Amino acid sequence: MQNDNSRNTIIFVVIAMIFLLGYSEFVMKPQAERRQAAQQQATEQTTGTSADGVALAASPTAAVFVTDRSAALGTGARVPIQTPTLKGSLSLEGGRIDDLFLIDYRETLAADSPPVELFRPQGMEHSYSALFAWNGPNVPGGVPGPRTPWRLTDGSVLTPTTPVTLTWDNGQGLRFTRVIAIDPQYLFTVTDTVANFGTQAITIAPFGRVERQGVPDHVGRQMILHEGAIGTFGAEDGKFSTQQLKYKDWAKKERVQHTSTGGWLGITDKYWLAAMIPDQSEKIEAEFRVRSGGGADIHEVNMLGAARTIAPGRQITETQRLFAGVKRNEILTGYQDELNLPRFVYAIDWGMFWFLTRPIFMVVEFFFGVLGNFGLAILALTFVVKLIMFPLANKSYESLSKMRKLQPLMEEIKKKNPDDPAAQQKETMALYQREKINPLAGCLPILVQIPVFYALYKVLYVTIEMRHAPFFGWLRDLSAPDPSTLWTLYGLIPWDPTSLPLVGTILGTNFALGILPIFYGLTMWLQMAMNPPAPDPVQRKIFAFMPLVFTFIMATFPAGLLVYWAWNNILSILQQWFIMHRFKAENPIDTFIARFKKTA
Repeated sequence: MQNDNSRNTIIFVVIAMIFLLGYSEFVMKPQAERRQAAQQQATEQTTGTSADGVALAASPTAAVFVTDRSAALGTGARVPIQTPTLKGSLSLEGGRIDDLFLIDYRETLAADSPPVELFRPQGMEHSYSALFAWNGPNVPGGVPGPRTPWRLTDGSVLTPTTPVTLTWDNGQGLRFTRVIAIDPQYLFTVTDTVANFGTQAITIAPFGRVERQGVPDHVGRQMILHEGAIGTFGAEDGKFSTQQLKYKDWAKKERVQHTSTGGWLGITDKYWLAAMIPDQSEKIEAEFRVRSGGGADIHEVNMLGAARTIAPGRQITETQRLFAGVKRNEILTGYQDELNLPRFVYAIDWGMFWFLTRPIFMVVEFFFGVLGNFGLAILALTFVVKLIMFPLANKSYESLSKMRKLQPLMEEIKKKNPDDPAAQQKETMALYQREKINPLAGCLPILVQIPVFYALYKVLYVTIEMRHAPFFGWLRDLSAPDPSTLWTLYGLIPWDPTSLPLVGTILGTNFALGILPIFYGLTMWLQMAMNPPAPDPVQRKIFAFMPLVFTFIMATFPAGLLVYWAWNNILSILQQWFIMHRFKAENPIDTFIARFKKTA
């Protein structure tokens, strides 16, 4: 009967795994693709004026997009952008910053991979841009908006040493002069001077917007990661809090508003950020908004500053900033300190264990500075964690060693009461009390490490420093899964198993079984073999099956995480073996050594 139960339990686990993987690949994924396609085929046109008074750009009547970037860029006059970290251009129509590449980062590890695209011009699918304008619905002659034809009056290329000047006259006595500067990293500074040459006082307010059409397929799909709207806003008590809105939730809310003095707001991806930064002493009205247009939802992050009244013969100056770049910890921290930005470093999604995630990242970064390799830095971090937990682990392994030595007595208890589980349990607990053994001690090191495991996972997954960080050999990106695969015999057979119909998608996921996941599974098996066997036969077989299950589960995790966990298993095995050897408790390592000596 027990054998039947064991077999049924194992069969259930296997079937459940197959069902979950199959449901994800053949049901959830096709449904998501169909929803995306239906969304992109919408043809509804939306043209008008936003609640803040800024005219909205007209959307095409159908989802017809330009695929040639040069064609989209050639629709109007442009000013090139060239810095040590950025290249692209800004459009003189609206002064829109809508063409931007991060030249220090590549899309893939391939030598010919193009640089990462941040902004994309209008007319192309998933256009992404930022603009600064003015709100003045009752101003004769109007104010600059998304379609304003700015004139380049000074400069030719926007560089860290050569700002450009744009001008626009509304024909009714208002002259707008815009100076756009950029630093060597990722910060645009937009300084507008508005001069009133008319005979009447006018009232206007500065306005900024970051907008994205639709959501690219690779964005907003991870539950563990925030991608979408983000902002830090100040309350009346002077305290700041960070507000986040994922794309899926954003689409359900037409408008989310915040009032803040200072702060910042924008749109964040996994590694990249576009954020508007007002003067930190200025009160702003912030808005996360979604509207329909161009065949997909238009996601807007709007910032409206305080109104200014300009008397005849007077002028005002307003400075706004745009961060458009990489969410690198040292860069965000630098801007946070330089501009007195509240919680700017929290644009990186450190997670709910931020109090662990950030320190762990700092430790890894420190070891990287010493060792010059993030893989070696992870190994060093693992050693430090094991060192901190050494006293707890020692006590745990001492209890496990004593339990291992008591296995013959526990077997006698089972033989004595074969049909009375309650009596077995009572006598076993009495034995533990007599020998001063805590049967749960073996779980403590694992439970304590779960937050560390999660925090390191977040570090590997969300920090740009880990992106494309190599280890050794075939492990060229610690933030990505092991690229080796069983189905090619680890590179010996030149074919792509994912090209197979029906099963290709499965073979390329958890069932790829790279070298590192297999090695991790072996270390997990050996560590579990060091522990005393479970008293229940069913539990014993399930525990024996777990290393195989986790080998498949962990196959898609970042390689850096498997490096950490496999190395942690090795250190645990060595520590546990030393203690068990000292207590003369039976263990697989001593047994293997004894057999090897006999055969030698």
